[in-house]
Amino acid sequence: MKPIWLVDDDESIRWVLEKALARQNLETRSFSNAKDVLTALEQSTPQVLVSDIRMHGMSGLVLLQKIKELHPGLPVIVMTAFSDLDSAVAAFQGGAFDYLAKPFDLDKAVELIRRALEESLREVSVEQFSAETPEILGQAPAMQEVFRAIGRLTQSNMTVLITGESGTGKELVARALHKHSPRSAQPMISLNTAAIPKDLLESELFGHERGAFTGAQASRRGRFEQAEGGTLFLDEIGDMPFDLQTRLLRVLSDGHFYRVGGHQPIKSNVRVIAATHQNLEQRVAEGLFREDLYHRLNVIRLRIPSLRERREDIPILIRHFLKLSSMQLGVESKRMSESAMQFLSQLDLPGNVRQLENLCNWIVVMAPGTTVEIKDLPPELLQSAKKQGANPVQEDAPEGRAATDSGNMLVSWQNMLEHEAATMLESNQPDVMDALARQFESILIRSALKFTHGKKNEAAIRLGIGRNTITRKLAELNIATKD
Repeated sequence: MKPIWLVDDDESIRWVLEKALARQNLETRSFSNAKDVLTALEQSTPQVLVSDIRMHGMSGLVLLQKIKELHPGLPVIVMTAFSDLDSAVAAFQGGAFDYLAKPFDLDKAVELIRRALEESLREVSVEQFSAETPEILGQAPAMQEVFRAIGRLTQSNMTVLITGESGTGKELVARALHKHSPRSAQPMISLNTAAIPKDLLESELFGHERGAFTGAQASRRGRFEQAEGGTLFLDEIGDMPFDLQTRLLRVLSDGHFYRVGGHQPIKSNVRVIAATHQNLEQRVAEGLFREDLYHRLNVIRLRIPSLRERREDIPILIRHFLKLSSMQLGVESKRMSESAMQFLSQLDLPGNVRQLENLCNWIVVMAPGTTVEIKDLPPELLQSAKKQGANPVQEDAPEGRAATDSGNMLVSWQNMLEHEAATMLESNQPDVMDALARQFESILIRSALKFTHGKKNEAAIRLGIGRNTITRKLAELNIATKD
């Protein structure tokens, strides 16, 4: 575990915290100013940082801002006087984990630092889990096509246009393209063009000079400059205002741009990856998107399939999201019952993978017990399923069969067999073929015997097998009969 860094120009405060944390066997490192902290961050990072707000030189709020730019996951606790409420609010807005009001109770201060420490260690474990997990999960043929395309583009700097419904994971694909590209050592900067007000979007993209507009008190680099040498991901490009499309086209055409209010051209060396859930061809036909920009972006096109097109991936994704959410919250992992997993695998989820991830987060927090049944799922999801014409699978269906009140199967036996095979293969169970074949034969023979009221000869005839065969199978499968 890395040490806790303490930053305060008051030596007595540093000394008190050092001694209190030492009694808890926690290692510390102290600084008297923010500048020394930024210098030290070039060589190492703390587990938690505790900083005063008002210090000589750089303030704690400025330090917080810089740390969040460099290490967004690092928990920062700020210390402030009781009377300085505005600073406390500003600290929270800047991403602080929490704040300590001076004079503080030492025991409460240590308790707060411990909470931040636990959060930091939990984030590390989640990052390690994420590092061990492929960045994009999927075994469906439609996703394998996406993986092959990413593989073919590993040595390319070409512009890529990613299309697909909302929530399908377009940004994950963009990150994979960057990670496996020649630019992977340089930054990837993302911007959702639909989330930024039109008046601010130009400044966000290209930056601005001091005095360019009211409130521009200092020069600011835009996303193109921040992504220099790397990748700029422009999400929801179909919603970009028409006049800004012209400026973007100019950058893609000649590789130069101007900051807002600037007079000197800035050369750009950036790979652009764009994404949209909209039909750009239709937007062009409606005069809402520039045709020449469309052709500039549509050099390589990747379409990400919806979850409806890759239902076989739903169990894999659910298990992944349940495990990840449990690790983030520090709670026991949950699992889906067979019937609940089959139920979810057949639903149309319009929010795609994002909706599935949110559902798993809900399950980890709200569902009772460690095994989640259909009745434990969100009520609104069950209502939506009814509107889709799906009846939940009965939890107690005999012999593993999924029955409904109407007798209309929600999940076909082929789907169930496919899911069971995937589960067994994923868990590296031996002799999968033999195990499933025995289950299959047992269900068929039991069903035939039930239909013929236990008469072997008639059951054999119904199944299209010989008497000797059914006798041998009954012995192999330990099935008792009346005759």
